[in-house]
Amino acid sequence: MSQFSFRLEQTEQQNAARAGVLTTPHGDIQTPIFMPVGTGGTVKAVTQRQLATEVEAEIILGNTYHLYLRPGLEVLEAAGGLHKFNHWDRPILTDSGGYQVFSLAASRKISEEGVVFQSHIDGSRHLFTPESVMDIQRTIGADIIMAFDECPPYPSEYRYVKDSMELTHRWLDRCINRLDKAGAKYGYEQTLFPIVQGGTFADLRKASCEYISSKDAVGNAIGGLSVGEPVDMIYEFCALSCEHLPVNKPRYLMGVGTPWDLLECISLGIDMFDCVMPTRNGRNAMLFTTEGVINIDNKKWEFDFSPLDTGIPCETSNYYSKSYLRHLIKSKEILGLTIASIHNLAFYLWLVKTAREHIVSGDFVSWKKEMIPRISRRV
Repeated sequence: MSQFSFRLEQTEQQNAARAGVLTTPHGDIQTPIFMPVGTGGTVKAVTQRQLATEVEAEIILGNTYHLYLRPGLEVLEAAGGLHKFNHWDRPILTDSGGYQVFSLAASRKISEEGVVFQSHIDGSRHLFTPESVMDIQRTIGADIIMAFDECPPYPSEYRYVKDSMELTHRWLDRCINRLDKAGAKYGYEQTLFPIVQGGTFADLRKASCEYISSKDAVGNAIGGLSVGEPVDMIYEFCALSCEHLPVNKPRYLMGVGTPWDLLECISLGIDMFDCVMPTRNGRNAMLFTTEGVINIDNKKWEFDFSPLDTGIPCETSNYYSKSYLRHLIKSKEILGLTIASIHNLAFYLWLVKTAREHIVSGDFVSWKKEMIPRISRRV
């Protein structure tokens, strides 16, 4: 019997928003969920204990490209996988590294076999194939493994996007074959999520959804959005993809986005999200709060001794003042990066948890209509 399952608990009457439970070998995940990004085995500036107790994260991400280069597979395998290496006992999802490789446009070459790229660390050359990427992710030890895909930039010509999508589909078949033959590495099951591509062309998106749906994976991901296209287009192709993906499988929208993006996309049928925005923006003085977006660097907060945000159940957000955090950020104190990151992540996790509660209670639409103007305004 599989260690993975997905159970839908409630679907909104007025839109496609849903609440579910994704079961994995390292625990259950309540959906909709936001996944903090721990690219190199760490969510920047935040400890695993803080992620668990203050942020209340249920799953985090690691990145194949970065972990492969450093600390390397030899270290990760000797440790017994990333869970034991970084002492995170909850689920982990690994991005295949495809996006990072393809962002190195000046130093990589794509072929049917895979992608040759140069390390951003020392310039050494490496080959990623669908098979090697499966082997790397097995060694990392993620619960959820992402297929190796090509992410075309926006805008791209139709022919390029079509060829890219078809290459992604051929690579997917190779990923599935490799993972099926290799089996589990650390005594628990690992599962593969395919990735929908197709750019901003409706017929290609539909074709890609149909192809990956035929693989009957535990869950499916939507890639190639939030790569420069207008936000309305993100929502349009997110909705289109959800319409053509199985209802009884979790849907993961990769790399999106702002808190209001999350609420809009939850209403379209998305279950899982990840984005570097809460931590990256936090390290650059932007705070997301229940009353709007704050630039804590501004002088207006110099004498504001009120807590960062009492609207969310986070000790850090309730304890430290805006004035103190501004001082830390202005002084370039490391603690400032930690406080801002914890706060923003806690806000994101609070937001999706509260969205789930309103889906279950049946008033998500009215709550979302009230929340988006409030949390997206500049304070």
